[in-house]
Amino acid sequence: MRKHVPLLFFVVVLLLACQTVPITGRQQLSLVSSESLLPMSFNSYREFLSKHHVIENTPQAQSVKTVGTRIAQAVEEYFSTQGMADRLKGYQWEFHLIADKSINAWAMPGGKVVVYSGILPVAQNDAGLAVVMGHEIAHAVAAHGEERMSQGLIAQMGGAALSAALSQKPQETVNLFLQAYGLGTQVGVLLPFSRVQETEADHLGLLFMAMAGYDPRVAVNFWERMSAAKQGAAPPEFLSTHPADDTRIRNIREFIPEAMRYYRPR
Repeated sequence: MRKHVPLLFFVVVLLLACQTVPITGRQQLSLVSSESLLPMSFNSYREFLSKHHVIENTPQAQSVKTVGTRIAQAVEEYFSTQGMADRLKGYQWEFHLIADKSINAWAMPGGKVVVYSGILPVAQNDAGLAVVMGHEIAHAVAAHGEERMSQGLIAQMGGAALSAALSQKPQETVNLFLQAYGLGTQVGVLLPFSRVQETEADHLGLLFMAMAGYDPRVAVNFWERMSAAKQGAAPPEFLSTHPADDTRIRNIREFIPEAMRYYRPR
């Protein structure tokens, strides 16, 4: 009987290591906190920017900063009113446009956001950009990367605590972080967001962009353009792990009435 105690203890730990996703209420695995990942996030972000061409002082770069700032303010206001301001503790928002033809964007803990110039023709305008950035910021504040990293700690390191993993296997842990947040193509196979997480990011992203004053109804046309962009030789990175186009657009149409309740044009 005694040999089953470690397994029982492990199951209990997993049951206790959960938190709730804002708005959707889904319970998610949480072995690491967003705050504990901030030093790694900030270092990785600085290193990424140092190795890429950051576009500054152009109308497009300013749009990225303006749209991002408005969405960040909306997110902070919403979390504050819901008594969840501590979930954003330590956030230092940054929004940068990178010269890269890839149709892609991502966000990491602490509000570190990158938009690739290749996605701008698909976005077309600030409202389309808000769809992209709202979606990626939703991934960050819903702790989807932390959830993926928690799963990785269990699968690759037996459920070791983050501090233990960093001390015992520092490079493997950093690689796991990079993979979890979409920067892992150079160190391993990207851990894809699940379809549940993608749908949550669509849902939350629509609400956040609406709170920021962008019409969520433009999301349907944006994702139709993204679908058309897939007709080339390879799908955009932004869509590589996402749900089927028809499913996504159908879900978004169902989310729009809720998002419209938050929409206040500016």
